[in-house]
Amino acid sequence: MARDEQSQSGENVKITTDPISLENPIIIEGFPGIGLVGNIASQHLIDELEMEYVGTIESKYFPPIAVLFNGMVNMPVRIYESKKHNILTVISDIPIHPTISYEVSKVLIDWAQSLNVKEIVSIAGIATMTMGENKVFGAATSEEMLEKIKEHVEIFQVGTISGISGSVMTECNMRKIPAISLLGETNSPNPDPRAAAAVIKILNKLYDLSIDINNLMEQAEQIEVELQKLAEQVKSSEQGDQPRREFPMYA
Repeated sequence: MARDEQSQSGENVKITTDPISLENPIIIEGFPGIGLVGNIASQHLIDELEMEYVGTIESKYFPPIAVLFNGMVNMPVRIYESKKHNILTVISDIPIHPTISYEVSKVLIDWAQSLNVKEIVSIAGIATMTMGENKVFGAATSEEMLEKIKEHVEIFQVGTISGISGSVMTECNMRKIPAISLLGETNSPNPDPRAAAAVIKILNKLYDLSIDINNLMEQAEQIEVELQKLAEQVKSSEQGDQPRREFPMYA
């Protein structure tokens, strides 16, 4: 028997989920970027809050791969929910090319508005040359949201947020949707679970969560190796002998 589904779509992007019953949810998104901070933090959030898989984002311009975990096939871009915490999390195991980022963010925010989203949290990484404790930088789409985070993060005074996270924040700003960007500081292009753990600490403070980061820190080296392999496999799939597509993942 087919399940009931809800969907939101654009010309090249489609979101399909089970019916969402959350009222005014918080939506947290983590797409791959510098240090894979968004991806790692979101996955840890999903695991620790025991969130349930409810849907996916699809596009013909995503790379042709299936993501495997413990022998099970997963969609590359997935949506999870926690009814207890009224949170939806969007996580991606594939990078989103800038050419398609605008449409992905537009469809994502259309979907968020259809759910009467309370606020959106965008998690990403920010590269610095400093060593030591990982700081978390923050930005917001309104004075109210800036006030909410200013005691917990270092405000990102001047600069740019690139990639899909920047596109999501811009879309939220245009539509007057309360949103914050949490940028975990990393000094390496390699996967950085420690930067992700620093972001999780901020989420705990902002949303009264109790997410344990000890496992994340203990498994940091293993996570770094596994995610680096995944990144290399994705890149390899895009640089094969097949004809170059209109929207390549890598320039």
